[in-house]
Amino acid sequence: MSTWTLKEKSTGELEVVIEGEEWAKAVEKAFNKLAKNVTIHGFRKGCAPKALVEKQISMGERQAAAIDEHINEWLRRGLEETGVEPISQPSVDIREINTEKAVLVYTFQVMPEVTVTDYRGLHYAMAETSVSDEEVNAEIDRMRKQYADIEEKEGAAEDGDIVNINYEGFKEDVAFEGGKADNYDLTLGSGSFIPGFEEQLIGTVAGEEKDLHLTFPEDYHAADLAGAEVVFKVKVNAVKKEVLPEVDDDFAKDVSIPEVETAEQLVAKVRERLENSRKATAENEADNALMEELVEHTSVELPEALIEEEVQNQIQQLANQISQYGMSLSQYLSMMGKKPEDLKEDYREQAIKTVTIRLALEKIAAVENIVPSDEDLDQEYENIAKAYGMEAEKVKSLINPEMLKKDVANQKAFELVKENAEKTVKAD
Repeated sequence: MSTWTLKEKSTGELEVVIEGEEWAKAVEKAFNKLAKNVTIHGFRKGCAPKALVEKQISMGERQAAAIDEHINEWLRRGLEETGVEPISQPSVDIREINTEKAVLVYTFQVMPEVTVTDYRGLHYAMAETSVSDEEVNAEIDRMRKQYADIEEKEGAAEDGDIVNINYEGFKEDVAFEGGKADNYDLTLGSGSFIPGFEEQLIGTVAGEEKDLHLTFPEDYHAADLAGAEVVFKVKVNAVKKEVLPEVDDDFAKDVSIPEVETAEQLVAKVRERLENSRKATAENEADNALMEELVEHTSVELPEALIEEEVQNQIQQLANQISQYGMSLSQYLSMMGKKPEDLKEDYREQAIKTVTIRLALEKIAAVENIVPSDEDLDQEYENIAKAYGMEAEKVKSLINPEMLKKDVANQKAFELVKENAEKTVKAD
């Protein structure tokens, strides 16, 4: 006989009673197994009379051995009888044990009950987006810089020019480490060097040598130079300027954008890209705000197992991202001055929100009877394949179809919430 009792935070107790003949047989089987290893003087191991062996193995030992051997079997039976599905590793407690019966109590967490109210009629406020001529021109200027020619110029260096320099820094007439370079191209006004360095080179000409008297910022990363007064001895080897291409049909062809062959088409394409990017950003922000509101309309007691699982997922995503830069998670933690438990705490609030949203969408999908079609699933396989540059068949072999089905159902549930939301426009 099995009984399930739900406690707080989706944690419950599954009580399984083993009694009568079943319990007697389990204990007898355990005794026979233990008896094979009992040694009694004058008899070969396993061949002593049962009456003598019984004196060597206590009833408590037999019962404990019976439970050890059948503990998982009785758990499975209890789950089948109650229809309960654990989401955490069960712990077990022997509540009662005697010659008549054993009462085992398995404690574990289950999926929580979820209530979502008024999910039709939430608020969806999307920012009004627009792109100015100035923004289009700024983007085109950025593209022009990518195709710019660098030419030497006559006369004095101006803000925005490039000076090729040799330099060496001295603190109290002693050269300091990291303060020397030859043939360094420096764009004046870029802010690449400490304050005053670039400004004092404005007006210099090729071949000129100049001492720059400067003071390092108080918060400079090298402690021995922070706030220090120094002198940089600089020689200007050349003064160069950036020559930007004209925005004409030849330039439009050079940038190699599909379906763009004229300057007019280039301007139109740049405007379209900026508008699409801004709309995508606005829609993403509105989607996030809608999900935040959905959380407020969701009532659920999250079991710790789900929170911990999501925290681990997010930490793994971080590990994958930083590995692309050749850094391990432990190296990242060391650099940030954090411990693993600090990182878990950092992600906990977001994990709670993520799990709540997922459960809310699963509940809506169930209430609305949302079931993805085969075409929906095939399209999602194609989307994933495109995102990762893989074949769709390869993606199918890597992804659990039931998990994908659940994800697509959740996407459709969110689309339903979004479609039924009260739409408003907010100022950009």
